[in-house]
Amino acid sequence: MEEEKKEQCALICSRDSLEGAYPALVLGINACRMGIETKVFYTFMGLNVIRKGWIDKVKFNPPGALGAIPGMSSLATWMMKRKIEQANIPPLDDLQEMALLEGVQFIACQMTVDMMGLSQDDFIDGVVIQAAEEFMKYALDCKLSLFT
Repeated sequence: MEEEKKEQCALICSRDSLEGAYPALVLGINACRMGIETKVFYTFMGLNVIRKGWIDKVKFNPPGALGAIPGMSSLATWMMKRKIEQANIPPLDDLQEMALLEGVQFIACQMTVDMMGLSQDDFIDGVVIQAAEEFMKYALDCKLSLFT
């Protein structure tokens, strides 16, 4: 008897900011909990989110002119992390661990890895380095594809 193929979800994260990292993790966790196979493709600056020792460096970048004021990003990050904590939302490192435990697969963009001179050792455990073409083949079969 043939096993029924699971529904699939493809997410793309290209920003190493709170507003870039949280949606991919939250959506990925929820998709897995719904029984959907989920992969998150990290590319360009989003790659930093899955690098060893970088999760604590993720900041909130205020939009527009406000973000250009010196020190504003640090203040906004502190305020946003406080709001996240008050809302009982797990910090990024915990959410990342949860996502991996739930079965979300983290994929590092091969082109970006090469461009930045990185290797497998630069990433947290569980990250797969893959060419964009391979991820696109996966995404073609997905019922849901989102850019976070």
